[in-house]
Amino acid sequence: MEIRTVPTTPYSDQKPGTSGLRKAVAVFQQPHYLENFVQSIFNTLTDYQGKTLVVGGDGRYYNRTAIQVILKMAAANGFGKVMVGQGGILSTPAVSCLIRKYQAFGGIVLSASHNPGGIHGDFGIKYNVSNGGPAPEKITEAIYAQSKTISSYRILEAGDVDIDRLGTSKLGDMVVEVIDPVTDYAQLMESIFDFERIHELLTNGRFHMKMDAMHAVTGPYAYNILEYRLGAPIGTVINSKPLEDFGGGHPDPNLVYAKELVDILYSDDAPDFGAASDGDGDRNMILGRRFFVTPSDSLAILAHYAQVVPAYREGIKGIARSMPTSQAADRVAQKLGVPCYETPTGWKFFGNLLDADRVTLCGEESFGTGSNHVREKDGLWAILFWLNILAVTQKSVAEIVTNHWATYGRHFYSRHDYEEIPTDRAEDLMANLRANLGQLQGKQFNSRYTVAYADDFSYTDPIDGSVSRNQGIRIGFTDGSRLVYRLSGTGTKGATLRVYLEQYEPDPYKQQQDAQTALKDLIALADTIGQITHCTGRTAPTVIT
Repeated sequence: MEIRTVPTTPYSDQKPGTSGLRKAVAVFQQPHYLENFVQSIFNTLTDYQGKTLVVGGDGRYYNRTAIQVILKMAAANGFGKVMVGQGGILSTPAVSCLIRKYQAFGGIVLSASHNPGGIHGDFGIKYNVSNGGPAPEKITEAIYAQSKTISSYRILEAGDVDIDRLGTSKLGDMVVEVIDPVTDYAQLMESIFDFERIHELLTNGRFHMKMDAMHAVTGPYAYNILEYRLGAPIGTVINSKPLEDFGGGHPDPNLVYAKELVDILYSDDAPDFGAASDGDGDRNMILGRRFFVTPSDSLAILAHYAQVVPAYREGIKGIARSMPTSQAADRVAQKLGVPCYETPTGWKFFGNLLDADRVTLCGEESFGTGSNHVREKDGLWAILFWLNILAVTQKSVAEIVTNHWATYGRHFYSRHDYEEIPTDRAEDLMANLRANLGQLQGKQFNSRYTVAYADDFSYTDPIDGSVSRNQGIRIGFTDGSRLVYRLSGTGTKGATLRVYLEQYEPDPYKQQQDAQTALKDLIALADTIGQITHCTGRTAPTVIT
């Protein structure tokens, strides 16, 4: 076996977004494109020779090809060992679990998360550091800087590794260990939750649930934990086999793309509980019988009930939420007497707070929740948390949520996504908003909404002092309502404008109406202030959640 140094030239578009580098598969298939980015990661790192790297992905198209490249490049660059999931499969939270459990140097996650897959779909790659979490901005910026100047990469001239057979082999001087992707993660879940109580719930003959794995990575995990370990009836997990194109579906667990599950939960003979996860297993959607739980409410409810879970029986240290996420969790934190931190969007911003033991639970409105057990959001963990609550309280999902609103008030909340807008139009819209922020203070709209503040969110990390600017336009009103405008960093075609709408309602008699009805005036105002129709030509969002 020979180590080759291959000359290359830089690509100009390898700047990682909020969750790594995501592009269409065809982009990654360009000569040296993947290799350039992987070498840029390795060039950024120090003192990794002889150390362990974890590698795996969500099983989408190009996953297996990319793993073979990464294994040969890791061997050529001096890693001592790579742990890879059997068949190339590892959920994103499982990668974090493995890094932390085995004290690996870091990990490479191959996924475009909730983006479509297949030969004409998307692919992605990101680096996770030794705490198990996504690389912080200082590292992703350094990777990007390397990608702009790279002139060569190192790769071992060798045959492919059999990643379908469990066990160890050698690739040059490096050990490759193919591991079962589920075992370590399942053991971690069993150490957190009351599996005995959940088992009783799932086998009592009265409680019924459906879990939609969306032909994505969570399938093997959900089958092993829910059906094998916890005794749920066979068939509880649907669409459980990971497919390279996710069965032609869009593996994003929301009311639009998880239509099969939604139809089941809103049918006449609906089960008591429904849940879905996404492409790489880090997101979740929670449903009751004909009842949808917003991710913002879910975070607040998990915090309120945390002490029913064995791992959090002593209470939680604090909560962190992304800025666009509703302020429902803030009210729970206030009642519990713990801090609630508001961070930019992107799970990497929770890492320092978790490592410093400032917070226990974290959440984003984009269907992501997690805790200090790993350093990624974790879809199946959230689903098990809900099952633990249901098992202890013996209440329905709707009862739990409506009781929560009666106690804390309801934060009517919605996100409107305008997908694949021409990038220049989206950037002009945001630039116009920023230019007009100074004129909004104190301005009144519709005799109801008076602007209390208007800013471009900036975050100073309380642990390391780093500053992240231009994280989204916030417009807050004197009645507690909010509008937030952001351009998403997870798409690969044009730009996605996200508009977040929030309105607080303390009166229990007014809390039962449909969210879009309750927010209709705020929705109209969002278009007026943002000039969405004028700037984009869109008269309605692509997706409403």
